[in-house]
Amino acid sequence: MNELVTKKSGLESVKAFLHPRVITMLFLGLSAGIPILLIFSSLSLWLREAGVERSAVTFFSWAALGYSFKFVWAPLIDKLPVPLLTRLLGRRRAWMLVSQSSIIVAILWMASINPAETGNSLTLMAMAAVWLGFSSATQDIVIDAYRIESAGSDLQALMSSTYIAGYRIGMLIAGAGALFLASYYGSEMDSYNYQAWFYTYSIIASVMLVGVTTTLIIPEPEQVQAETYLHTAKDYLGFLSMFLFSVAGFIAVFVFSMDVVGSLKSSLGEILGNKAFAGFIIGTVRLLIALSVAVSIAFLLARSGVVNGKMVRSTYVDPVQDFFSRYGKNLALLLLALVGLYRISDIVLGIISNVFYQDLGYTKIEIATIVKTFGLFMTIAGGFLGGIMSVRYGVMRILFAGAVLTIVTNLLFIVLAWVGHNPYMLYVVISADNLTAGLASAAFIAFLSSLTNIKFTAVQYAVFSSLMTLIPKVLGGYSGTLVDEFGYVNFFIFASALGLPVLVLVWLAKKYLDVRDG
Repeated sequence: MNELVTKKSGLESVKAFLHPRVITMLFLGLSAGIPILLIFSSLSLWLREAGVERSAVTFFSWAALGYSFKFVWAPLIDKLPVPLLTRLLGRRRAWMLVSQSSIIVAILWMASINPAETGNSLTLMAMAAVWLGFSSATQDIVIDAYRIESAGSDLQALMSSTYIAGYRIGMLIAGAGALFLASYYGSEMDSYNYQAWFYTYSIIASVMLVGVTTTLIIPEPEQVQAETYLHTAKDYLGFLSMFLFSVAGFIAVFVFSMDVVGSLKSSLGEILGNKAFAGFIIGTVRLLIALSVAVSIAFLLARSGVVNGKMVRSTYVDPVQDFFSRYGKNLALLLLALVGLYRISDIVLGIISNVFYQDLGYTKIEIATIVKTFGLFMTIAGGFLGGIMSVRYGVMRILFAGAVLTIVTNLLFIVLAWVGHNPYMLYVVISADNLTAGLASAAFIAFLSSLTNIKFTAVQYAVFSSLMTLIPKVLGGYSGTLVDEFGYVNFFIFASALGLPVLVLVWLAKKYLDVRDG
């Protein structure tokens, strides 16, 4: 961590933003920022206009759980060459191009579905959203690895800041841009128009070509260019088969348990007197069972000889062992707890925020103008501020400041709930919330990068970033149900309180890292 606390003058920090590697992250960040809101806020508004219930709308956030489990297939991105493309572009750029193409296909698939139609339209939309989440998470794996491998530790905080700026611009396009386009083409809450959303998603899919162009222009990282593949085609095929069978097992648990889960939720809800809590318990157990089945399938295939056991060990076990050996068991567990909980308050609240604005009476244009457009500039400002302050004062200090500010700014949503439809108050809340989010995110990404060993870049960073969103997104999927049960004010108090343990974890992590590095 020593390199992260190296202090530079303000002028040197600002000049470093002009480095070509730093500028590159702006365009890759834009490419990474587009898909997420097409699963979350823009999709939630589309579904609400189409007449889908609020509790069902927030469950769609689980389509993005691919971000939380991307560590499972990150090794595939590290180990498997893409036929022809890897030789032409290199490993990182080849997978980047594949993932970006897949994102475009998924967005166009979503555009082709009208969720207001009876039948299986919502099921198809969920499948398309899951595919988009999977493709987008794959792109994130490659971009994260590219960022860490393409420049030294002295540029990581600034590259993180520029990446966040690009990411937020992408979110602006998929957020405010989507709302403006849908309104322009004639879809409103009281007059739903499917064609408007079809045009909207189709246009946004074309913006992904910015990422494709960037991928074709940028050079492959030198560390990756120097590597060679150590396994046979049979080994790679076996490894891919293990992954596919494990995923099939995971999905099978969810498919074949649908009827049983419905009955258990109803029964447990009556026993506990709380349907929301019962649903959370049953959903968590179901997820753990599915994960256990997937891991068991992978273990059996590895032991049977179908998959190269040494390859599995070097892919999944060695990166984890490396992390624990570098930090020791106790500190490693503390760091993982911090990674898993740092953004919980922010993400849980954010999943339902757009529905909240809509329920307060804000129009799509108001949301697009204040929350998406104005909020973007505040987040970008926060990101650059966080990057400069992290270089100037050290990442851990800014990490703690970001955690404190997140709790405080989340409480402002209670005031907004009391005030109701008031654009001026919304400007105040969005200013504080997005500035804090940008600052905290820049420091957090630099922190995650510092934990990564360059020998296991894709896998270790994927584990960290997956863990970062897993618990928040699982809990956030129930946000609509929690609001229905307890109301917005109590929900915001709960979301803010989730950030309190994070303060203790950041303080302990800084204390032990200072001792270790000192």
